[in-house]
Amino acid sequence: MYKKILIANRGEIALRIIRACRELDIETVAVFSEADRDSLHVRFADEAVCIGPGPSPQSYLNIPHLISAAEITNAEAIHPGYGFLAENARFAEICESSDIAFIGPSPQVITQMGDKAFAKETMKKAKVPIIPGSDGVVKSVKDARKIVEKVEFPLIIKAVAGGGGRGMRVVRDIADLENAFNSAQSEAGAAFGNPDLYI
Repeated sequence: MYKKILIANRGEIALRIIRACRELDIETVAVFSEADRDSLHVRFADEAVCIGPGPSPQSYLNIPHLISAAEITNAEAIHPGYGFLAENARFAEICESSDIAFIGPSPQVITQMGDKAFAKETMKKAKVPIIPGSDGVVKSVKDARKIVEKVEFPLIIKAVAGGGGRGMRVVRDIADLENAFNSAQSEAGAAFGNPDLYI
């Protein structure tokens, strides 16, 4: 059992992890961006470390800052929660190489299942029934238009990385496709550092 873990997330997700750790008598380290300085998870954790400015790529997605925060607080493990870096195999690998336990799947499993387009392809090869959609990443609106000719509406455009509903759009007809694709791509890039989408 760990004595201290760093929570690489914020808000309600971090609060739930803090609550569970208290029940298990595990100390917690909250990380926060400058914009989240007064958040509840910062106040309820045993320790807190600022990891950068408000934008997620400069804070919650900044792997060197998270590893440094774990090292300076002597956290034995990092709990990513969900979203942000929870499905980032590289982050799990860096934790391992830094002798910090990653509370979640192994980097190998994340590689196979964290990228939803790759996971879909893995299931297809294993002959698991899958719903119709794209074969892998859809790079452009033009490519998306070709795919939706073969798929019935409504459909979902989804980020291949991350979770929590970010980078996801329901499309009810062809007129909505371009706007939905562009907004999902922009949101996925900002939230997960990876703008790739699939249908």
